[in-house]
Amino acid sequence: MFYTIDILGTIAFAISGVLVAMEKKMDLFGILIIAFVTAVGGGTLRDLLIGDTPVSWMKDITYTYVIIASAIFAITFKSKINYLRTSLLLFDTIGIGLYTLIGIEKGINANLHPIICIALGTMTASFGGVIRDILCNEIPVIFRRETIYATTCILGGVVYFVLGQLPIDSNIVYIVSGFVIIVTRLLAVKFKFALPNIYNN
Repeated sequence: MFYTIDILGTIAFAISGVLVAMEKKMDLFGILIIAFVTAVGGGTLRDLLIGDTPVSWMKDITYTYVIIASAIFAITFKSKINYLRTSLLLFDTIGIGLYTLIGIEKGINANLHPIICIALGTMTASFGGVIRDILCNEIPVIFRRETIYATTCILGGVVYFVLGQLPIDSNIVYIVSGFVIIVTRLLAVKFKFALPNIYNN
């Protein structure tokens, strides 16, 4: 289940990276680079912080194959994607839901405090997108007031640990926690939820 979630998250973030790169009209090499850093950037930083080296994608070539295949798929079927921004939001949201759980699980395996595990999950989910946006000359999504991004990861992490205290199958915990992140993020964008503005207009 853990490995499957990791692969699904890699696919989702790789495709979101391709969509951003295509919007910026990058060449094939640029598209592949953006897909790669979006998919593994957060996980790389996470593994370096907890001392899990070589980082996960270096130890398993499957991740590289998955990213390349996802990029080829997104490029090949770009004409079928009529609403790039809607597609980007969907794949990006799926990615943060899946990667938050991966980061939390990595923290648990490293015997870290639940708060630190949630922080690792948020970092895993967010920082690939931060690198992607910086390379594409955009303000990172995580820092835009009109979107609730990292907050949904934190909420999903709290739900994960709360459910983990109950006699519930671990697969159900994964599914519900990921669902909370994805749905909360989509609702936040649809209804324009945002954190309070501390500055005077």
